[in-house]
Amino acid sequence: MKRVFIAGATGYLGQFICKEYQTRGWHVTALVRKSNKDVHLAADRIVEAEATWPETLIGTMKDVDLVVSALGITRQADGVGYWEVDYQANVNLLEEALRSNVTRFAFVHVLNADRMESVPLVAAKAAFVRKLRSADIQTSVIAPTGYFSDMGDFLKMAMAGRVWLFGSGQQRINPIHGADLAAALFNAVQDGAALAEIGGPDTFTQNDLAKLCFETLGTPPRITHLPDVLRRGALHLLPRLAPRRIAGPAQFFLTAGAMNMTAPPSGTRKLVDHFKSLVDRSN
Repeated sequence: MKRVFIAGATGYLGQFICKEYQTRGWHVTALVRKSNKDVHLAADRIVEAEATWPETLIGTMKDVDLVVSALGITRQADGVGYWEVDYQANVNLLEEALRSNVTRFAFVHVLNADRMESVPLVAAKAAFVRKLRSADIQTSVIAPTGYFSDMGDFLKMAMAGRVWLFGSGQQRINPIHGADLAAALFNAVQDGAALAEIGGPDTFTQNDLAKLCFETLGTPPRITHLPDVLRRGALHLLPRLAPRRIAGPAQFFLTAGAMNMTAPPSGTRKLVDHFKSLVDRSN
C-alpha cells in the first residue's frame, strides 16, 4: 500500500484530499496542529505537529511515498504570517521529506501567481515553489482557479441586499469544488504533472456570479459597479491602515478579482448547488 502525508489536512481542501487518497486505497497520514473531535478526517494516522517548528516533524514521514501540502494561511487568526507558514513551514516539510527519502512532493499553489507577486500571500507561496523546484525530488505544483468556498463571499453580499463589483464585472472565473479539485490533484500527481492548472466545469463572469446569487435567493438582482480606481486605492491603503489579518486576504482577493482566473475544466459539481446548500444552512 502506498503512503501519503497530507499537510493542511484540516483545511477546506485538505479534508477532501485526505478522503480522495483514502478512497483510492492509499494509507493516509494527516498532519494537524491539534486534534479536533469536531473535524472527522479520512486518515489512517493523525500526526500532531507544528510545521513552523521543524523539530516537531522529525520522523513523521518514515516510509512515506508522497507529501501533499495544502498548507497555508487563508484567513489569519494568530500571530504568524505568510512567510512563517506559506513559505517556511512548507520548507520545513520539504526538508523533512528529503531527509526521509520521500520520492514526490505536491504543493497547492495559486493560479496566475506570476502576476500577483506583489501580494504577500502569493509572494510567499511563489518563493516556496522556486525552492521546491530546485530540490532533488519529483514535484507537482497544483494551481486552482478558486474554491467554491471563496465564492460564498458573493452570496453573503447578495444576502445583505446588494453585490458590489469593481469595474465592469466581466472578469471570468471557473471555480471548483474541493472534492473535484482533490480528484484532479490525485490524477495530476499520478500522471507526473510538473504543473497542473485546474478549474471547475462552469465559467462565470463576476456579473454572472452576482446574478446567480440573487437567482438562488429568489430576489431581484441589485448589483453596483464601483470605479476600478477605488480597488487600486484600496490595495495601496490596506497594508498601511488595516491589520495584517484583514489586509492580507483582502489584497489577494482584490488583486485576483481584477484578472481572469480560468483554467482547464475538471469535475462535475455545480456552483448553484453549493449556493443552495449555503442558503439552506442559513435558514
